Amino acid sequence: MFTGLVTDVGRVVAVGGGPQLKRIAIRSGYDPAGIALGASIACSGPCLTAVAVEPAEGGCVFSVDAAAETLARTTVGDWIEGRRINLERSLKIGDELGGHLVTGHVDGLAEIVAREAVTGGSGDPQWAPSDRFVLRAPPGLSRFIAEKGSICLDGTSLTVNFVDGDLFSVLLIPHTLAVTTWGERRAGDRLNLEVDLIARYAARLSESRVSGA
Repeated sequence: MFTGLVTDVGRVVAVGGGPQLKRIAIRSGYDPAGIALGASIACSGPCLTAVAVEPAEGGCVFSVDAAAETLARTTVGDWIEGRRINLERSLKIGDELGGHLVTGHVDGLAEIVAREAVTGGSGDPQWAPSDRFVLRAPPGLSRFIAEKGSICLDGTSLTVNFVDGDLFSVLLIPHTLAVTTWGERRAGDRLNLEVDLIARYAARLSESRVSGA
């Protein structure tokens, strides 16, 4: 379980394997002593298992395996050496739940339709512009996305600003743009999307009542 609050940005240093199983090595600032083999790490959304960990200058290099289902349903299959990845370690008892409950189980791929700067209008240089992203939800998932509700995109917990059919928007403040991979995102990019856990189960419960199941 995760919160969608990115704690490090790693970089892919090696990709091996084939279309059914890939092993991906990621360099990060995490202390290698804190990553046990088998640990779960959210890597730009998908929850992946650490299968190897080696110390490296300034942190570590950990490896994860991605099987065919993950490669087909997420952006992991497109990752190449040099790709930057949003990282989050799994929750521990007592950790602050600052975002929302995230499982690391990606529901589909959202596409960025537009990115625009939003200025505060104060003229004060300390108020740097935020960026609004308009995205298109994949088929069947827009019904789980609600205005002012939570959504997880590339492992980042965000609040939905508006919803119009299969389009929705999120606003990224300067801090988030600086400490995640969002500053690199452009129109046409695809992002790993996980809908809100509560919305998913609420919809399923409603469907069951209507069908009488």
